[in-house]
Amino acid sequence: MNHKLIYLSVFLLLSQLSFAQDKAKYKVWNPSNDTINVLEGQGWTKNLKDYYDRLPSKAEGIVRPEVWKLSKNNAGVNLRFRTNSNEIIVKYAVKGNLQLSHMPATGVSGVDLYAKDRDGRWLWSAGAFSFGDTITYRFNNLEQVNNPDREYTLYLPLYNAVKWLEIYVPNEKSFTPVPLHQEKPIVVYGTSIAQGACATRPGLAWTSILQRKLDQPVINLGFSGNGRLEKEVVDLLTEIDAKLYVLDCLPNLISISKEDLTSRIEASVLQLQAKRPGVPILLTEHDGYTDELISPKRKTDYDNPNITLNEAFKQLKTKGIKNIYLLSKNEIGHDIESTVDGVHPNDIGMMNYANAYEKIIKKILNQPEGNISTTKPTTQYRELPGYDWEKRHNQVLNHNKTNPPKLIFIGNSITHFWSGEPLAHVARGTESWNKYFKDRNPLNMGFGWDRIENVLWRVYHGELDGFSAKQIVLMIGTNNLQFNTDDEIAEGLTVLITAIKVRQPGAKILVLGLLPRREMEAGVAKLNLLYAKIALNLKVQYADAGSLLLNTKKKVNEALFTDGLHPNAQGYEKLGAFINKQITNN
Repeated sequence: MNHKLIYLSVFLLLSQLSFAQDKAKYKVWNPSNDTINVLEGQGWTKNLKDYYDRLPSKAEGIVRPEVWKLSKNNAGVNLRFRTNSNEIIVKYAVKGNLQLSHMPATGVSGVDLYAKDRDGRWLWSAGAFSFGDTITYRFNNLEQVNNPDREYTLYLPLYNAVKWLEIYVPNEKSFTPVPLHQEKPIVVYGTSIAQGACATRPGLAWTSILQRKLDQPVINLGFSGNGRLEKEVVDLLTEIDAKLYVLDCLPNLISISKEDLTSRIEASVLQLQAKRPGVPILLTEHDGYTDELISPKRKTDYDNPNITLNEAFKQLKTKGIKNIYLLSKNEIGHDIESTVDGVHPNDIGMMNYANAYEKIIKKILNQPEGNISTTKPTTQYRELPGYDWEKRHNQVLNHNKTNPPKLIFIGNSITHFWSGEPLAHVARGTESWNKYFKDRNPLNMGFGWDRIENVLWRVYHGELDGFSAKQIVLMIGTNNLQFNTDDEIAEGLTVLITAIKVRQPGAKILVLGLLPRREMEAGVAKLNLLYAKIALNLKVQYADAGSLLLNTKKKVNEALFTDGLHPNAQGYEKLGAFINKQITNN
């Protein structure tokens, strides 16, 4: 009897037993079987030939066969879920070769698991992996969290196509898929460098790093050797309602004539602007070859297309084309340690790319940030049961589309727990809210547990875009008191007010001093003096309602609060009357 056949039969039997045991002990989730769409990084969510594809099925008859084949690779595609489990197992199969000659299996065919903590900080988990017909990643000894669960992001293979994928957590643990972000994405059209060659793992492709740095959906349409600014592909790009288009194709266009390259650059920009007027377009220079010092011809190979790109860029600007930008080779900043083969970035080179793109995109989107925590926009997941921070953010975005508000309240739980849309799980001041604000088409943008940096993230991610408010009332900073100095809080407030003014230039802004809180009354009063100065410098209105909520000893009047921090109905009545007077007279 053939010993190899015996071995294979035993191996298959053991594999089947292992799967059966896993499915008995674990919850199993297959994203392709879910009723909600959970795949981030796809420009199309419908009419796909295979679930994990990067182009719609109709593209098979439109783009060149090479582009279509590469679109089956899952570069940039990722999914999110929440769990409190200390163990996560990912099992899947792929269609192509597990590795390339210059790129390891972990990047070509592996997955990569990141997470966020409750304060929005990115974390990374090292998985024990095995490659075969079924690929398995086991993430063990994860910190167990409870209320709320931890959010995870799983990046899929860069240079392979997933056939099927399952995620396992123990039966007794929670598991919840997270639906797609509702924000417009950044769309990247490029070469093998954009696709991810030669990152050692999927999360280190520069588009994935950029996604985490910006906390913004990024769609990777990098096609290895085939990013050529082709009309057919650009036409498909226009179907995506993007926040920004990135055209990074020069490394695949060094062999064509100057005239042809100029024509492709201009045609691509005009195509995008015709279908998506006003959407910024970022053109990127060839990043160079890192062996140019020892092989001078290599410098000429990238210099000439870069010169052509700059000339075409100037011509477009001269013709009055707006919202186009240029990222230079020098800004990317590769050196001799940045690539695998002189062409494709290693992990250092990928970080160079991501850093350069982060800097210029934040400038394009007008999203400045500083060096301290209050000036760095970030998400949070500190909420109590009944309140989902991201869900509330999406509710605000949807409300703005269907019922653009005229009066906006921005703040933390003090605002959140007052009343108004979007409806919260707590409403302690409905009567006063309706009495003073209901007829003004108000929106409650208060989010429990928010700090200044969390509000800054929300402002940078669309909560004030697409409509024109008349009045904005801002009260934020009390949750920073235990983590930041007064100067840090003041600096964050300055950045935040500036960001609000940029997005709502026609709105009148009322900055409220922080409300007094138990055993911190003197500190709050001192900080409010800084708030008043900031408002004066930025030419916005300032008012302090604190004295209305204090007793004769200048301590919190407990009769007006539920806990020495959050007002009760009586406290909200006093606050509502005060604000109403300020905005009525404004």
